[in-house]
Amino acid sequence: MIRKVLIANRGEIAVRVARACADYGVRSVAVYADDDADALHVRRADEAWALQGRRPSETYLDIGKLLAVAQRAGADAVHPGYGFLSERAEFARAVIDAGLTWIGPPPGAIEALGDKVAARRIAQAAGAPLVAGTDGPVASAAEALAFAEAHGLPIAIKAAFGGGGRGLKVAWRLDEVAELYESAVREATAAFGRGECFIEQFLDRPRHIEAQVIADAHGRVVVLGDRDCSLQRRNQKLVEEAPAPFLTQEQRARIHDASRAICARAGYVGAGTVEFLLARDGRISFLEVNTRLQVEHPVTEETSGLDLVVEQLRIADGLPLSVESTPAPRGHSLEFRINAEDPGRGYLPVPGRVVRFAPPSGPGVRIDSGVESGSLVPGVFDSLMAKLIVSGATREQALARARRALSEFEIEGVASVLPFHRAVVDQDDFVGEDGFRVHTRWIETEFTVDLADAPRPAAPGTPPLLRTFVEIDGRRVSLGLPAGAVPAWGALAGGSGPDPDDAAPAASGPQDAGPGGLAAPISGALLAWKAGDGSAVEAGQVLAVMEAMKMETQVLAPLAGVLRQAVAEGAFVEAGSLLGRVETA
Repeated sequence: MIRKVLIANRGEIAVRVARACADYGVRSVAVYADDDADALHVRRADEAWALQGRRPSETYLDIGKLLAVAQRAGADAVHPGYGFLSERAEFARAVIDAGLTWIGPPPGAIEALGDKVAARRIAQAAGAPLVAGTDGPVASAAEALAFAEAHGLPIAIKAAFGGGGRGLKVAWRLDEVAELYESAVREATAAFGRGECFIEQFLDRPRHIEAQVIADAHGRVVVLGDRDCSLQRRNQKLVEEAPAPFLTQEQRARIHDASRAICARAGYVGAGTVEFLLARDGRISFLEVNTRLQVEHPVTEETSGLDLVVEQLRIADGLPLSVESTPAPRGHSLEFRINAEDPGRGYLPVPGRVVRFAPPSGPGVRIDSGVESGSLVPGVFDSLMAKLIVSGATREQALARARRALSEFEIEGVASVLPFHRAVVDQDDFVGEDGFRVHTRWIETEFTVDLADAPRPAAPGTPPLLRTFVEIDGRRVSLGLPAGAVPAWGALAGGSGPDPDDAAPAASGPQDAGPGGLAAPISGALLAWKAGDGSAVEAGQVLAVMEAMKMETQVLAPLAGVLRQAVAEGAFVEAGSLLGRVETA
């Protein structure tokens, strides 16, 4: 039986797993990157160990470091959470080969279903509905263009080994296929370590419906319910709900039956999600299988009465499922992702320090958070800070409670998507009294509420308690001292490593860009220049690509002229900093 679990993740999901471990009666071990040294998840676990690095590749994606910590901490099991290595078969095998219990599906199932091309073949063999797609990954942008010309637009360019919207691009015009293909490859490589992408037809204006599946090692596969996750921007979900509303019984039965058949055919064990697109004409098309716990799993927990993380621990211990068949849903539940993004500026990610985090409470309200007041939201990781889950006896009651809870929620110091959530729960298309008209591109195409720009994050002042930590043989031990007692805090820190009271690092501050100036739209890394220094450019041309919180943002030419670069590729810059200038004759 499991005694001690290493949580190979960070943020909200690491807190969630640590709490489930406590409920299940086992100890938990957190790991952390340098910027996460004082994060909430390292203090909610029973102990925490340093990964000694800043970026994902040298921390949460470093299999060797994670296994070394597991050995030193005496952990006998590993929970991967979601994202990072959660869908990497080589990580699962490495955990098992190290003599540890892997809390997830078998490596073979991860490979079969995590490879989106192989998953399509399994779905086809299981009788699931499918749109046209390539037989395997395409080798070039030219092949992607050839598929678009043969099958028509729009097309979806998808990372073969990805998930969660990373490495997914939708092309609506032939002239953007090549650039979107290259962008998808870059994102997939950065997020998953592999850049292969395949192509399939994209259903215009579909809903996103998914089924939560759980399976034990004794051959039982159960669908716990379904969810609607159609409210998305840049292929990232913002609002999810269970059960999926406004489905016919035939549609629900087909989705459940196909999900169960796919997982059974793949020999699946553990928690997983089978995703589908539902077109306006009623067509259903298999999308992918996420071989891990989903961000939106709490809405299924609320409507099924089952703790999915505890269930994962039970399955890893060889115990049978707690349920034998699909439970009747208990009311309705909505989840609102609270991301550090500015909806007034096109949902640009906004790293920084959370000055005040005051979540709501009351009947039907649950908060799953990875931050609190004073927490740092680093620019090198995902923008998700917390999740607000609101439940009621009916969808109408859940929506009423959501309006109340969202109005109570206060976050200061960084921008958040709360203004969008407050607006969307009053939109007729989403409320559905005259028909549910939300689809996966509804935010981009039909949401018309004008949301104000959020204030740019300001550097926080010195807190009353200066908090740092010491590492004893790699193990984190926190240390807090009154500010007045440490006048030379920088000297105490030795001038090395991240200061826990510093905001996200930046090369320069906001500047007046002026005519032709290229101001950084986000705080993040200048990933690539798309036009050379001194080259002639046209107004609206893509000049550079920036990356923050795993999202790419384009920088466009404000006018025609000659590009003069001021920042080198790879530099980290603050929002508003001058990247360069377009000079006119």
